[in-house]
This record gives sequence, structure tokens and C-alpha cells, in this order.
Amino acid sequence: MRLPSGRLVRGRGLRDPMPSGHPPAFGAYLLGSAPPEFGWVSRWIRWPDFRLPADPSYAGKVLAEVWERAAGERVEIACGGGRGRTGTALACVAVIDGVPAEEAVAYVREHYHPRAVETPWQRKFVRSFTR
Repeated sequence: MRLPSGRLVRGRGLRDPMPSGHPPAFGAYLLGSAPPEFGWVSRWIRWPDFRLPADPSYAGKVLAEVWERAAGERVEIACGGGRGRTGTALACVAVIDGVPAEEAVAYVREHYHPRAVETPWQRKFVRSFTR
């Protein structure tokens, strides 16, 4: 997904095959249990399916790192299916990039996936997210 600043962040579902092309240099993985080793630098955000991150402060730090690294590296955010948690995280990264929090879900739905950010509490999390 291209952010307004031009930075690129790939969102994906881990249940899908790895996309073709170059692997990321950094990834943030939003899962209820620890992910496997990927072969690149990664951060795990404990984030059960259809829920919110267990530690919102840590999640914010990792998503800020995603945004910072996207300035010059290939980065990705992924969860199991690639829509709910990934869409929520992408919307938060969009807020960091300058998209108003109340517009971030619509931005991600337009530029990433039309059903991103699946639950009301995920939408509320994005609306209350601050840089």
C-alpha cells in the first residue's frame, strides 16, 4: 500500500503464498502466538484474531518502526488472513504518515483491501490511535 508520503508498506495474509519478488527487509507480524523465523528482521505483536493488540503501546512502537523503515527498506505487515489485524495496523501506519485518524480506515479500504479493518473495536482503535 502506498502511503500519502510515497512510502510503501506491503500488507498480506500469512495463510496465502509468499508474493513473488523480493522478500521484505523488515516485517511486523500480528498473531496470537509467536511466528516462525522468516529470514529477515521482524517484530511480533501479540494480537489475537478479531481482537486488539495485547500491548497497544508496544504495537504503536513497532508500527512507528514500520513507518520509519519504509522510507528506505521493503517492509510488510501481516496476520493470518491479511484483512482485520493487518488492515488495522496499516490504518495506524497511515495515521503516523499524516492521514487523519477518522479517515484512516477509509484510506486503507481504498488503497489496500475493501474489507480491511473488520470489527467495530478495530475501527475504534484506529480512530483513537495517535502518532
